[in-house]
Amino acid sequence: MLKKIGPLLLACATLLGGGLARAQDMVTLSVVIKDHKFEPAEVQAPSGKPIEFHVKNLGSSASEFESRELHFEKVVTAGSEIVVRVRPQQPGRYNFFDDFHHETQGFLVVQ
Repeated sequence: MLKKIGPLLLACATLLGGGLARAQDMVTLSVVIKDHKFEPAEVQAPSGKPIEFHVKNLGSSASEFESRELHFEKVVTAGSEIVVRVRPQQPGRYNFFDDFHHETQGFLVVQ
């Protein structure tokens, strides 16, 4: 029985260790929504690294942080903060926006 559990534990430790390595490689980007604008309106990240957006809504109404290109959409209520994780991306310019206020536009530039 122990002979079977040992390889299983090793496999689990390897998988968990890989997850930790990926978390350490993650790029964290902070964006604020204020007066129906993103601040900053353009953020940058290196290619091939997972991305974690921290989005804080300083406005008085809810916003929907969305990107069709990056495949996410999440509501940010007034005065709150959300976290959105994005898979590693190839170099390019990716649009994100507030789906409740379409004039609110921003870009992720991956290099």
